[in-house]
Amino acid sequence: MLSRTAFSRGAQLAARRQGSAQLRSYAAAAGSSAPTSLVYETADVAGVKVASRDSHGPTTKLAVVAKAGTRYEPAPGLTAGLEEFAFKTTELRSALRITRESELLGGQLAAYHTREALVLEASFLREDIPYFTELLAEVISRTKYTTFEYHEEVEGVLHLKQARLAGDVSALALDAAHAVAFHNGLGASFYPSTSTPLKGYLDEHTIADYSGAVYQKSNIALVADGATTESLQRWTDQFFKKVPSSATSSVTLNSKASTYYGGEQRTSHTGGNALVLAFPGSSFGTFKPEIAVLTALLGGQPNIKWSSGFSLLAKAAAASPGVKASATNLAYSDAGLLTIQINGTAASVRKTADEAVKALKSVAAGSTSKEDLSKAIARAKFDALDASQSGVSTLVSAGSGIVQTGKPFQIAETVQSISSVTADKLQTAAKALLDGKATVAAIGDLHVLPYAEELGLKV
Repeated sequence: MLSRTAFSRGAQLAARRQGSAQLRSYAAAAGSSAPTSLVYETADVAGVKVASRDSHGPTTKLAVVAKAGTRYEPAPGLTAGLEEFAFKTTELRSALRITRESELLGGQLAAYHTREALVLEASFLREDIPYFTELLAEVISRTKYTTFEYHEEVEGVLHLKQARLAGDVSALALDAAHAVAFHNGLGASFYPSTSTPLKGYLDEHTIADYSGAVYQKSNIALVADGATTESLQRWTDQFFKKVPSSATSSVTLNSKASTYYGGEQRTSHTGGNALVLAFPGSSFGTFKPEIAVLTALLGGQPNIKWSSGFSLLAKAAAASPGVKASATNLAYSDAGLLTIQINGTAASVRKTADEAVKALKSVAAGSTSKEDLSKAIARAKFDALDASQSGVSTLVSAGSGIVQTGKPFQIAETVQSISSVTADKLQTAAKALLDGKATVAAIGDLHVLPYAEELGLKV
């Protein structure tokens, strides 16, 4: 008879072997290609492009992703207005009934937009996919766009969000940076400000016309996270047949390709101080692994609590308590924007911005240590894989990829190319950014906040 100690040791050994095998499989997935659980399967069902992946969990996220972000709206406010009309009264159900039925099933409904996509999303228990597939099809094809809902609900929410945006200097600075960098298209305001003239552009009739151009089969994708391919295709075929195959209005979406310009914009504000330094970045269409590694190297947010971290921006901000600095690559279908966002007191923002540019110049000079490069590559790979597991970001990127190029943007597929980044490639990328035109947007105390020229940047 085996003793308990012997059995315990055997179990421990088996567990270690199993754990080692799992670690090897994860390492192989990260070092070569995307794990199958992170990859979307695509198909064309009833004229609608669908994508799904199954994590075998008890819940599902299902979203209609439409090519209708702010870059495509032909007039200001239309994307925001169409977003607010989501899950309102349809020809078959009132908004109250939609809310009550979703609550009875434990589901959650959401609508939001990016600069490139408008997303109608439902999260629910796995077995309820028939109801929510039908609901999404109904919302995009049979919403009534009533006058009373526009004045009583949509218009009021728009004003509240405008008021909140007016006090958010970080959001205003990022919006200004996009306007300077891209002018029209991606440069369109993410949300109409309180000073944006909406009269004549935005009402229930113009929103209804805009929906006629947006909600057509060739302009949308249906994406599921947590559903089998067979299940999604079955219910899509049943409920999405009546979605229009072509535009039902004369409205034309703005489809101009993005062009990077660069420049500078400064705006006085009493609500705080924010500065955005931006450069051409990496897009979904043309992924640049060296930009991903440079973003991770600049960083700004520590990996471990109570530690400033290894990143260059964390070190730059350490001398100015209270200031926040972070680097992000904002990827779009045909363009990207590598941003360094800084906010805090005016003096701290100025000092940190100067240190941030010096840090970028040090990378361009080739002074990045081998250890920091290894850390940055590892962080960039982690960020890519972690983003691939996040339901919201992957739904949007997959759906946007389908409507833009016919196939989903598979974030995890970038991991292998990130591993190939060398010190020379990183140095070349940083030098190219500094040699080209930068984008600088300052919001706050302009008496203190620096000009691009004072930082040594070309605009």
